[in-house]
Amino acid sequence: MAATVQQHLVSTCNEIPGYRVVRPLGIVRGLTVRSRSVVGNIGAALQTLVGGNITIYTELCEKARGEAFELMLQHAAAMGANAVLGMRYDANEVAEGVTEVLAYGTAVQVQPQG
Repeated sequence: MAATVQQHLVSTCNEIPGYRVVRPLGIVRGLTVRSRSVVGNIGAALQTLVGGNITIYTELCEKARGEAFELMLQHAAAMGANAVLGMRYDANEVAEGVTEVLAYGTAVQVQPQG
């Protein structure tokens, strides 16, 4: 398995408390494209009849975001980063039932302050 950035060194902010940026490295991203299966759609349709959380779709979304996040961390590590700042998610439907999930941010090298 490739080296990755530690999750506690990823922030949606432009800084990480207790660390200082010593070198910005550029934009990094992780992209995954997922589709819903026929069986999943049937199961989700049944869940909508009952109401509440549609767990089949929740699990699909969590898996897609997790995969995109891990790919972003691997991309950052490959650039020599040990942290990612300004991290965001984006998602778009590229075809009916097919969604892309993108995790992106700025790869940086940080050092503890002090």
